[in-house]
Amino acid sequence: MTAAGGGRPLRFGTHLVLVMIVITLPVIGLISALDYRQVEEALIAEEDRLREQTERSAVQSIRLMDAGLNLFDCTLDHRMQEAFIPVLAEYKRAGGDPEEMDLSRVKELLGGETDVYIINDSGVIEYTTYPPDLGIDFREVPSFYNRITEIRLGDAFTADRVMAEPASGRLRKYAYMPSPDHRYLFELGLVCSSVGTDRFDLKYRALKDDLMRLNPALEGIRIFDCYGRSVNATESESPTDPAAIDFVARAVYEEKRDRTITDPVAGQIVRYVLVDLSAAGSPSDASRVVELTYSTAPLDTRLAEMRLTHVLLAFFASLAACCIAVPVSRQITRPVREIVDDVNTIARGDLDHRIRVSAGTEFTRLQGSIDAMVDALKENIRRLHASEETARGYSTRLEDQVRERTADLEESNRAATLFLDIMVHDINNANAVAIGYTRHLVDALEGERRGMAEKMLSRLEQSSAIIGGIATLREALESGNALTRVDLDRVIRTEMANHPAIRIRYEGHPIAVLADDLLSEVFANLIGNAVKFGGPAVEIAVRVEERGKEMLVSVEDTGPGIPDAVKSELFRRFRRGEGPLTGAGLGLYICRMLITRYGGSIWVDDRVEGRPEEGAAVRFTLRKVPGE
Repeated sequence: MTAAGGGRPLRFGTHLVLVMIVITLPVIGLISALDYRQVEEALIAEEDRLREQTERSAVQSIRLMDAGLNLFDCTLDHRMQEAFIPVLAEYKRAGGDPEEMDLSRVKELLGGETDVYIINDSGVIEYTTYPPDLGIDFREVPSFYNRITEIRLGDAFTADRVMAEPASGRLRKYAYMPSPDHRYLFELGLVCSSVGTDRFDLKYRALKDDLMRLNPALEGIRIFDCYGRSVNATESESPTDPAAIDFVARAVYEEKRDRTITDPVAGQIVRYVLVDLSAAGSPSDASRVVELTYSTAPLDTRLAEMRLTHVLLAFFASLAACCIAVPVSRQITRPVREIVDDVNTIARGDLDHRIRVSAGTEFTRLQGSIDAMVDALKENIRRLHASEETARGYSTRLEDQVRERTADLEESNRAATLFLDIMVHDINNANAVAIGYTRHLVDALEGERRGMAEKMLSRLEQSSAIIGGIATLREALESGNALTRVDLDRVIRTEMANHPAIRIRYEGHPIAVLADDLLSEVFANLIGNAVKFGGPAVEIAVRVEERGKEMLVSVEDTGPGIPDAVKSELFRRFRRGEGPLTGAGLGLYICRMLITRYGGSIWVDDRVEGRPEEGAAVRFTLRKVPGE
């Protein structure tokens, strides 16, 4: 391990300190995180239990208050039944028409503390002496509507519960009596006096204060009736709007299921708790929905304090671990440092220096192993000195032999080159003379003798081509010249001029490629092969296409084509084709060697894909000159 930036390697003691720190810090962090997680879960569980206790206390308090009211309202049933006598008399006087009834006079006859309500067969309060309740449609509460419809169609007096008005919070005792013709249902609402109800009144303000003392996180409490209307729970001087409906509270009552709403932005948790106060004999449902608003700020504050405490503890524990790691690592690495010092002394050439013995079995064994290694090293050095003298003598003799063999090889190469030059020169001269005489014989003879002379001329030309191929191959192998800029268009047109009797189609423009003077040999071999195998009537097409940084060159002919089984072997040295017109197997090999030297590749295709009998196409690539 090296210091940052490629400096000198760190010491083993530094490594050990780093390892101890790397192991200790994650352990401390993990322990701190696990402990904080446990504390967090405990605080959250405690907060949940406190909320449950708060909700149970609220439910129990409302149930106790309702039980007291239930005892009180039973004492008013007989009074309420007698109060319907003037109501029925006024209905009879008005001829069964509620619009003609003087409800204000009836209220005065009842002492002014009882309001009269007339509910039609649709469940709507059509007439009343209490304007805030005019037009209330009880069909919105199907269970209550069904119950008052049964009462309207019956003949009996029915007393209801003492209920708190949503707007004012005042307590009323309600009772019901059907009209004689069962078209309407009469309802009386007696305002209970403070003297009679103080003992049983719903002390919601005291309930709120008690609950907030029990749970400091409680921010507010509201109570709704079964319609979702807010009951004047706080006894404030500004009554709530009786028409305002809390749809969440109403949904909780209808679903008979508590609901929790969390607002992380405001830091609040709102709980809607149903208090079921329904009674089988009572038309009205005195059930309540309690809305408890909790603040998450106290819990968040406690959690933040616990996080800070754990972070500080982890920091100081990590600092202490780092302080302890330094002396511990120095104590552990002291024997190692002593051994390193002794080994450095030996490395500087003092092979007689001995390793100091340290405590511990492992260090004692290491000391013995190093001493044994030093002894073996001294013996090897002695043997090495002796071997160096012997090797020096062998090296001197070997160098002499190499020089002799090199001189022999150079002389043999010069001789071979001389023989090859003589062979190429003399054989070419002899072939030229023989070809000249043979052509004269072909022109002079006729019949069978002329045919034999033509065969002789073909073999002589083949021999001359072989010598030319060997000369080209030698020049390509021995050429060490760098590739230069060559005009591909000029090379192609020059080679076409060498075959005036052959139909060659080419459409091109000047383009520079990387090659040398031997590039023309590629086209000479390919066009010559096409003529040899296709005959005088063969048609040849040369195509040049740009492919990015390369040029793709195709030489196509309409000859007999090349079978697929032969294509992959054509460019091997001395690989001859099949048939009477095959050559020595050097032409295509030379083409491949030159194209490879130019940095390209060469292959054989069908002129018409999938139909080899319609001619062959030899394709190769050449690199373009950069910048052109």
